[in-house]
Amino acid sequence: MKLEITKRDALVVVDMQKDFMPGGTLPVPGADAIVPTINQTIERFEKLSLPIFFTRDWHPKTHISFKENGGVWPAHCVQHTKGAQFCDGLHIPADNKFIISKGVSEDFDAYSGFQGTLLENLLHERGVTRLFICGIATDYCVKHTLLGAENLGFRTLLIEDAVKGVDLHPGDSDAAMHEMMQKGAILGTFEEIFGQDR
Repeated sequence: MKLEITKRDALVVVDMQKDFMPGGTLPVPGADAIVPTINQTIERFEKLSLPIFFTRDWHPKTHISFKENGGVWPAHCVQHTKGAQFCDGLHIPADNKFIISKGVSEDFDAYSGFQGTLLENLLHERGVTRLFICGIATDYCVKHTLLGAENLGFRTLLIEDAVKGVDLHPGDSDAAMHEMMQKGAILGTFEEIFGQDR
């Protein structure tokens, strides 16, 4: 399935932040294990001078999603804290990178990188029509970002071995994968999408 990467492509790296890593306040099982594959993907786009978008949760302390404020999640990725920083070892290019902060208002939750952000505008300005998506969590922010992209008319590819899910309920990630395919996403591993020359 090896695909040709074109000037109409961009990479979206979803929420690779310390609080979602082992030892964080809201750890995603195995999240640290996908960092090398994500870095290889980033390097592919970096070499081609294509845009790379890093989404991040950037919550105020009083965010609606936190248990202490009536939400369902423990406090995580609070603005300007260590937990909100990108995880150790993640390659952040010097050029053609954009940081997209979401969930920045206390009374509005945002699982999608498109909700309340400039992501759509930035993609259109650069003529992007196809998105490669990786990161965490498969069953939450990855899924909603991909579905948002599909709803906005972008073609999407999910890098299967560069995502990890929460699986709050067993099978959540598999169900998310199925839903994404149903909406038009192409799913493939790094080698299937980019070839074997890592």
